[in-house]
Amino acid sequence: MALRLIVPMEAAPGKRDELIEAFNARSLEVRQESGCEEFELYQSTERPDQLVLLERWTDEAALEAHSELNRKRGNSLASLRTGTTQTERYII
Repeated sequence: MALRLIVPMEAAPGKRDELIEAFNARSLEVRQESGCEEFELYQSTERPDQLVLLERWTDEAALEAHSELNRKRGNSLASLRTGTTQTERYII
């Protein structure tokens, strides 16, 4: 069963461009992972510091493998964001 993740986030003050660049660089790596069908960052037109990451994975195993890689990478992007991130998961 395919999964869709929606990850809203807000850039820290003055860090929006750096956060977008970091996600664009990471996207190139993530899209090569087995089971990744989409990994795209979008920027709000009304609130430019508000971003949303849309992910699509073929199945739970692919998402878990990606999550394990993220744990090994560490959270180097945390300093570029503000507030909490609440990921929403949907079955496709």
